[in-house]
Amino acid sequence: MNIDELCINTIRGLAIDQVQAANSGHPGTPMGLAPAAYALWNNVLNYDPANPLWPARDRFVLSGGHASALLYSMIHLAGIHDVTHDGKVEQKPALTLQDLEQFRQFNSKTPGHPEYRHTAGVETTTGPLGQGLATSVGMAIAQKWLASRYNQQGFPLFDYHIYTFCGDGDLMEGISYEAASVAGHLKLGNLVWVYDRNRISIEGNINIAFTDDVAKRFKAQGWHIHEVKDANNIADFQAKLNEARQASDAPSLVILDSIIGYGSPNKAGTHGVHGEPLGPDEVKATKKVYGMPEDKTFYVADGVKEHFAAGIGKRGAEASQKWNALFAEYKTKHPELAQEIEDIIHHRLPKGWDKDIPVFEADPKGVASRASSGKVLNAIAKNIPWMVGGSADLAPSNKSWLEFADAGVFQSPDYPEGNGTFCGRNIHYGVREHAMGAIANGIALSGLRTYAAGFFIFSDYMKNPVRLASIMGLPIVYVFTHDSIGVGEDGPTHQPIEQLAHFRATPGIRTIRPADANEVVEAWKLAMGQDYNHAHPVILALSRQNLPTIDRSKYASAAGLHKGGYVVACCGELPEVILIASGSEVGLAMEAYEVLIKEGQKARVVSMPSWEIFEEQPKSYRDEVLPPHITGRVAIEQASPIGWDRYAGPTGTIIAMRSFGASAPYDKLREHFGFTLENVLAAAKEQLKK
Repeated sequence: MNIDELCINTIRGLAIDQVQAANSGHPGTPMGLAPAAYALWNNVLNYDPANPLWPARDRFVLSGGHASALLYSMIHLAGIHDVTHDGKVEQKPALTLQDLEQFRQFNSKTPGHPEYRHTAGVETTTGPLGQGLATSVGMAIAQKWLASRYNQQGFPLFDYHIYTFCGDGDLMEGISYEAASVAGHLKLGNLVWVYDRNRISIEGNINIAFTDDVAKRFKAQGWHIHEVKDANNIADFQAKLNEARQASDAPSLVILDSIIGYGSPNKAGTHGVHGEPLGPDEVKATKKVYGMPEDKTFYVADGVKEHFAAGIGKRGAEASQKWNALFAEYKTKHPELAQEIEDIIHHRLPKGWDKDIPVFEADPKGVASRASSGKVLNAIAKNIPWMVGGSADLAPSNKSWLEFADAGVFQSPDYPEGNGTFCGRNIHYGVREHAMGAIANGIALSGLRTYAAGFFIFSDYMKNPVRLASIMGLPIVYVFTHDSIGVGEDGPTHQPIEQLAHFRATPGIRTIRPADANEVVEAWKLAMGQDYNHAHPVILALSRQNLPTIDRSKYASAAGLHKGGYVVACCGELPEVILIASGSEVGLAMEAYEVLIKEGQKARVVSMPSWEIFEEQPKSYRDEVLPPHITGRVAIEQASPIGWDRYAGPTGTIIAMRSFGASAPYDKLREHFGFTLENVLAAAKEQLKK
């Protein structure tokens, strides 16, 4: 066989052997897609294996993460270097054959689905179908933004493309429609999706559930369509890739007809090769079809690695070296822009990013935390030029619009309404919460700082991408407003009840529900000031209704938010009853506290904006805030009571929501559901009797 066939069959053999060794996995898709992966990686992809963090590299996303054995084979054969968690490139391979042999094993570098930062060469964590597609749209948006701001005459620093492999399952997921719609509207000509149309899913031929005319669907969404009738015809596939690469006016979909499990005498083209090993006998029979040694496992033929080194290796090294020389010259001619680029590369914020953040004066009427958040966001974003973000058609309501003079709107220069620019800072996501969440992941993975805004209730649509952001450790800020029954007249469909409990239960997320405008300030400082190498997504749960601005000259500093929970008001000695609350209910607790103090009771108010951060504090601090022997406690929150017993204790009172809300003015809802001064005082006094 010629060298192309040898490389392709080596990829297939490695994928088969990984799955067989683990006795778990998906061999069929790698077997069918090996020719396409080979042609893209070795002949097209602009990527330097020795410098996998090169900023101008093409990105490859495997949306169907179940086919991870394909990606791991490519990483090994391409010779990608390893990268430490804190971003240092090492002079050793990212994946050895021994790593491939440990496929899907505990603590291996080859987990069942690709994981960002876990395996060098993996650009994003994928697994849940459709997520990789939408994330790649975020990467394409980021490239357009970087090019628009930083490319100068004679300095095309950011001209890379994003390539995504997807399958039938990806396109069945609703997020794929949302993401494709965004990409088509924005005319992202740097984006190429390769659709593996093998027509097989776990339950069988996809005709049982999926008969869409995919080409017409994408054409209607403004995409270029290319079709390759035989996945083994790498010349045809590469020609279509080149056509797609040249099409700058719209994203491209390459429809690739493949045979799942290609080469397997008894399983090719069936769902039997989708999600289980071939079995020892079928492995040998298949390798015989490929002309590969039947008795060898994890076999890499002589000349294969050298061929990759002469292809993607040589091409990538030359391109990255040329880029480094170009950037060195760029720094002399455009030093300020170059400094921004270096800050982006190294995940640094510019000096003085927090200099204009407002301080809010005490005010019994106060301001809604969504409104104070909008002011803080604008003050911060004005001083971080590479901060971009948007809302799912709710910016006027959640106050997430960047209003300063040069903020602009991210649109294609061909936007029919005029004034389109790819360097705009405001993104119109439309009513597409699910895609927005994954697109934000792609933007963050490209080095930009980003936020995504919506109503808290609609975070339900975003749970998957937010979860993946937490797994990846991305410092995305989610601005979720209308955080409680304070939504009022919109009723139970729009009033969050269980959402706080969900995000508090999700590892790695920092859920913050600020009590007033100055806690909002501290929440934004915390979210933006994170160390990138140990970052967490931050959820800001913000109110629709006004929150009194606490007099910080009389009560504790809002900086206590950085410890998750803190004593905001106290009698000056050990209390006999502790009122614990978050968000809008802190104001209610403060009202009750003042009454109790006037009556001579020993009371304390604890603001608990973030359980996760509070739990990270030393036990000594937590015991100082909530002395274990003080059992008289009342917890107050307009959400599910689940979890509050950890702070209220076994004998404490929890004033919370035990049902969905209702449609009525907010004051009526507060009264009906028990969030009144009288009810809190009664609970506190009952605790004092114990």
